[in-house]
Amino acid sequence: MKKFTLFILMALSCAMANAQYKPAAKGSSVGFTIANFGFDVKGTFSGLQGNINFDAKTPATSNMDITIDAATVNTDNELRDKHLRDENYFDVKNYPTIHFVSAKITGKGDNYVATGQLTIKGKSRNINIPFTATVVNDEYLFKGSFKINRKDFGIGGTSTIANELEVFLTVATTKPDKGV
Repeated sequence: MKKFTLFILMALSCAMANAQYKPAAKGSSVGFTIANFGFDVKGTFSGLQGNINFDAKTPATSNMDITIDAATVNTDNELRDKHLRDENYFDVKNYPTIHFVSAKITGKGDNYVATGQLTIKGKSRNINIPFTATVVNDEYLFKGSFKINRKDFGIGGTSTIANELEVFLTVATTKPDKGV
């Protein structure tokens, strides 16, 4: 019984050591760049939500579960954005969110890697997201980028856009009791 009680206390202390955060609307951004006919097209998403449990001293105990509202895609071209929301691209009617769940987080100092599953249009792929973590007023600012192949997620079919795109993340956090 003593071993079981000790195990429970250790598990609770690990859980409490990870401060829980939420993505803050202010200061957070999700952007992307993809080539189309040889020109870079840039865009953003908003509607970032989820839970982030992060401890820089013990990243192995950390995790992230984040969603983005796919309908918020914005390339500063209303006609293109409407097209991107259709079934050949993000199909936001049937797949309203883009979802990332970490399986593990590694690293030290200010440099980390979140390994996990990215799900777009019901298709999941394992990805690595290298990122930095900076403490700002007892909360975190995460910045990172990664590349994916749009065809892995059934986006765009035989479109004129490049297969590979780069995603840029800036995630400011807030503690849930402070509001977002």
